[in-house]
Amino acid sequence: MLNSISISHVFVFDHEQALDFYVGKLGLEVSADSDLGTMRWLTVRVPGQPGRDILLEKPGPPGMDEKSAAQVRELVSKGATGFTVGFTTDDCWKTYSDLKSRGVEFTEEPVDRGYGTDVGLRDPFGNRIRIVQLAAQPAAATR
Repeated sequence: MLNSISISHVFVFDHEQALDFYVGKLGLEVSADSDLGTMRWLTVRVPGQPGRDILLEKPGPPGMDEKSAAQVRELVSKGATGFTVGFTTDDCWKTYSDLKSRGVEFTEEPVDRGYGTDVGLRDPFGNRIRIVQLAAQPAAATR
């Protein structure tokens, strides 16, 4: 059986710009940065949270041909690839304020949605990101 998710990916068009955003602005840390010859293996994660990395993947070889890569870049730029990654926080409004002061552009302000307070943003490439402060769950009833 499967135990956990260890890695997922986000398409980016430029690794240095991605590092500036994901590490410099969002505050993630680099977990791997390797030249594999055919591609750069660049992953980031929430500091102190090993085991769940995000591959900052450039569309193109070896995973896809250039025509497909151009289509992917077009879809990502339009925000047409849908939700890409979600983060949790203990204080959505404070996180929103801190990130906004670092130059992160949000698509909306934090909103209470019943399951928690949630805010949306897009990275410099067009990927949709959500940050949520989960609502407190009531204690389990005892018999």
